[in-house]
Amino acid sequence: MIGVWPAYTQRIASVLRKRTYRVPFLALLHFFVDLGRETMEVALLQHQHDLMNLAVHHIQDNKRRRRRREVWVRPWIGRRRQFGLYDQLLVEFRNEDQRSFKNFMRIPPEMFDEPLARVGPRITKQHTWYREPLEPGLKLALTLHHLASGSKYSTMKYGWRVPHNTQSLIVREVCEAIIDEYMPEVMNCPTTPEGRRAMSDKFLQKWNFPHTCEALDGKHIACKCPPKSGSQYFNYKGFYPVVLMALVDADDKFIWADLGGTGSAADAQIYNNSEIKEFAEDGTIGFPAPDPLPNDYQDVPYFFIGDDVFALRETTMKSYSLRGLDNEERIFNYRLSRARRVVENAFGILANRFQVLLTTMQHNPSTVKVIVKACIVLHNLMRIRYPGLQNQQLDTLDIRSSYATHTLAIRRVRWP
Repeated sequence: MIGVWPAYTQRIASVLRKRTYRVPFLALLHFFVDLGRETMEVALLQHQHDLMNLAVHHIQDNKRRRRRREVWVRPWIGRRRQFGLYDQLLVEFRNEDQRSFKNFMRIPPEMFDEPLARVGPRITKQHTWYREPLEPGLKLALTLHHLASGSKYSTMKYGWRVPHNTQSLIVREVCEAIIDEYMPEVMNCPTTPEGRRAMSDKFLQKWNFPHTCEALDGKHIACKCPPKSGSQYFNYKGFYPVVLMALVDADDKFIWADLGGTGSAADAQIYNNSEIKEFAEDGTIGFPAPDPLPNDYQDVPYFFIGDDVFALRETTMKSYSLRGLDNEERIFNYRLSRARRVVENAFGILANRFQVLLTTMQHNPSTVKVIVKACIVLHNLMRIRYPGLQNQQLDTLDIRSSYATHTLAIRRVRWP
C-alpha cells in the first residue's frame, strides 16, 4: 500500500496539470493521501488482530494436544516404604553393618542422627489431605548420598523411588537448611587479635611456621555451562567452573570461603576483589600487632600464606622465586610449602568425601554454590565432632611428603 498510492497520485497529478485544473488537483491530492493513511491504519489493525487470533488458536491447539497424565503417582514410586533404600537398606546397615552405612552416607550413624534432629524441623512439611509429605529423614539421607556419590537424579530415582524433579527441590532445600543451622556454629572467622594469635600458635605448633593465621588458595568446581554466559565461566583447563576461594586453619577447617568467582578469573583477581582482602588491609580482620619471631628481636607482621599466584603484601606471604636461591631461601620455601599444604589437604578431603565436587554438576551456578557451601559446613562439622576421623591417613601422607621434601631440600643445600 505504501508504494501504490504515490503512483496513483502522480498519474492523477500529471493528468490534471495538462488540463490546468489547479485547485481541484490539490483537493483531490489531499483526498487520496488521507484515504491512503486511513487504509494503512486499518490494514495494520487487521494484521495485529490476525496475529492475536493466531496466537490464541495456537495456545488452544497445544492444550488439546497435551497428553493427559495416566496416573498421579506411578505405582512403583508409591511402594517406596516397602522397597525404597531409606526404609529398607539403610535400616539393615544401621542394625547390621555400620561400616557400610558410613561408606554409603560418608558419615557414621550417630552423626546422621544429629543433623536430622536439628535440620529436621526446617525441612518438615505439613500433613494435609492432599498428599502425604516426604519424611525429613528420607530428604536428608537422599541429599547426603547425592553429595557423597555425585549420582545423577535420573539414576537415583529408581533406588530411592523419588522422582528426579522432586529430588532437585529436596537437595537444594536440605542444603539451605544445613547452611542456616550450622554455618554460624562451625565456620567462625575470628575478628580479634586473640583469636588470630591462637590460630597462629597452632600453625607454629603443627607446621613449624610462625605468624601464619590461615592458608589461602582456590579450587575450580566444574558445572555445566550456564545459559547465555559466553566465555565468562570458561577456564584455561577447558571446562566451566565456579571458583571456591578459601582460608583454611591448621586443623584443615575452612574459616572463610567465597564462591563469587568464575572460571575466566584468576585466583589473584578473585582474592583482590574479595571482602577478606579489604578487611585484611584496613585492619578490621583482627591481625595482632607485629611482634618478633621466636629467637629474634625484629617485629614481623601476621599474614596469610599462599602460592605464587598471589602478590607479596604485608598481609600475604609467598615463597621465593625458584631462580638463584641460596640455602636459607630454599629452606624457607620448604617450610612455607609444608605449612601451605593444609589448604590442599582440606580441598582433597572435601572433594573425596563429597564426590559430587569431582563431577560436572548439572545445576545452575546458584545451586552449585549452595551445594558447595553445604559440603563445607558438613566438612567442618565432621572435623569438629570427629577430629581423628582421617588424621591417621593424613599424618602418614604428611610424614612421607615431609621426609621426601626435606631430603630433597637437604640435597640442594650447598654445604661448605
